[in-house]
Amino acid sequence: MKPLPIFSPAPVMDVLRLSMQAAALAAEAQSVIAMRMMGMAGFWSVTPHEKTRMMNEKTDAFTEAGFAVAHAAMRGARADQIVDAGIKPLRRKTKSNVKRLTKRGPKLP
Repeated sequence: MKPLPIFSPAPVMDVLRLSMQAAALAAEAQSVIAMRMMGMAGFWSVTPHEKTRMMNEKTDAFTEAGFAVAHAAMRGARADQIVDAGIKPLRRKTKSNVKRLTKRGPKLP
C-alpha cells in the first residue's frame, strides 16, 4: 500500500477561485463596516440593535468557520480546501449583511 502524500498541491484554478473568494470577503466586510460606521454617525439607516448584532454575529461566524476548518483538516483536505471551508461561513454572513444594510440606505433629512 502506497502512503498518502503529506502535501498535495492545489490545482491552479482552485487557488485562483479561493483568492477571489478572499477578495470578495474583504470587500464585503469593508462595505459592512462602512455602512455601520455611517449608521453610528447618523448618516445610514440602521436599527438600534445593530451594535449588539455586529458583536454577536462575529462570535457565531468565527466559531462556525473554526469548526469548518478543523473538520476539513481532519478529513485530510488540501490547504486550499481548508481555507475555503473557513471562508464560506464568513462570506455567508458578510453577503447577508451587505444585502440587508444596502436595502436600508442612507438617512435622508
